[in-house]
Amino acid sequence: MTTAPPPTGRLRFREMGPDDLGAMAALLGDPVVMRHYPAPKTRDEAAAWIAWNVRNYADHGFGLWIVETLEGEFVGDTGLTLQSADDERVLEVGYHVVPRLQGRGFATEAAAASRDHARDVLHSPRLSALIAPANLPSQRVAEHLGMTRLAPLRGGTLHYGIEF
Repeated sequence: MTTAPPPTGRLRFREMGPDDLGAMAALLGDPVVMRHYPAPKTRDEAAAWIAWNVRNYADHGFGLWIVETLEGEFVGDTGLTLQSADDERVLEVGYHVVPRLQGRGFATEAAAASRDHARDVLHSPRLSALIAPANLPSQRVAEHLGMTRLAPLRGGTLHYGIEF
């Protein structure tokens, strides 16, 4: 069974589904949000992103969750996914915040809830963040989570980690 993290002081979390396509397509299609990805995602790619997370909920009991303010305003997504870090499978924390709400600490607050979920609910011994070298805001979020920079991955992606 999938459970999302409990609400924080400003945010609540829930599973994403097909009804979130409009918000997720706008988020993942935004060039500011996706500037450290190869390209913004199309609406079809956003639908595939949602389907991937629905599969993750079923297969692993976790995935990326929708992040909303306590009043219900869409903030973005955050959560946990299994990723490949060179030859190792790692549990990674991820996060995206709509541009108009960036710089207000929402990414750190949401990612911290995901970190705590990994530790307290999934009992994971460690957590990673895989970050593009130019993505300084995400590096700061990882550091605020208590993560330290590990050896870079092949291809130059930065690998941050924390052990619980």
